[in-house]
Amino acid sequence: MARPLVVLGSLNMDLVIRAPRHPRPGETLIGSDFGTFPGGKGANQAVAIARLGQEVTMIGCVGRDAFGDALIATLQAAGVDTTGVTRSDAATGVALITLSAAGENTIVIAPGANGMVSPELVRSHEALIAGAAALLLQLEVPLPAVETAVALAHAHGVPVILNPAPAQPLPATLMRQVDYLIPNQHEAALLTGLSVHTPEEAGVAADRLRRAGVGVVVLTLGEQGALVLTDDGPVLVPSFPVAVVDTTAAGDAFVGAFAVALSEGRTPVAAATWGCAAGALACTVLGAQPSLPSREAVMALLDTGRRSLE
Repeated sequence: MARPLVVLGSLNMDLVIRAPRHPRPGETLIGSDFGTFPGGKGANQAVAIARLGQEVTMIGCVGRDAFGDALIATLQAAGVDTTGVTRSDAATGVALITLSAAGENTIVIAPGANGMVSPELVRSHEALIAGAAALLLQLEVPLPAVETAVALAHAHGVPVILNPAPAQPLPATLMRQVDYLIPNQHEAALLTGLSVHTPEEAGVAADRLRRAGVGVVVLTLGEQGALVLTDDGPVLVPSFPVAVVDTTAAGDAFVGAFAVALSEGRTPVAAATWGCAAGALACTVLGAQPSLPSREAVMALLDTGRRSLE
């Protein structure tokens, strides 16, 4: 029986409002549509994995409130095992998202119960981590919890996939235990101190990250695709052109699809192609988890683009 993927991370309720553009400081704009959508980078990646047909377990924390009830119910409806989701007296995390007419977003997060994810809570789920095909993490829960989980995975020989978002400096000891690092341009720039705007600059930044001890770097470049750097050298994986509606969770769709493809034995370059397809599809639908594509949709886009899957 295949081992499940395990995701340690955040669970948020996203409060999304459309506006013609992002407001300037001190400015009030009249928006249009408003909606609430289940989100949080951890939960998004877990749902992305489940929609692609892989068994997945979520570790995280929500409040004892209506948002917490809704987030757990949504995960379970998607097929995610919520054994590792703890209820806290803190309020469930919330993300306030403004979506412009161009499909670009700005996000402010109130972590709430996500801040209760502690090293002790992580250690209580060591058995889940030890039995994982891979451990996926982000940085929307406290860094000590992330460090603890990575150390446990490393000790049990479980591959670590880290999406370092939101961007923050990371300890050298943590970087050396990461098998697959998946930053975007902004996150890579913060981690390296380098400009990351072009594929050429991405290659230089990825090389610096590998020199810091990371195994494989997959640097996402939005419309320019993704730069994959392994021992075999850099490979630029092209993006899939789509009509953008909302970019929220596109990165999470990429990470989830990458993890699924990798767990099925595909190479990092082929897995990044899956990621680009899933991320593109996620841009075509409003909302975080509602936008995460099915396996059938990803396979159809890959087939249309005549991309190699192996």
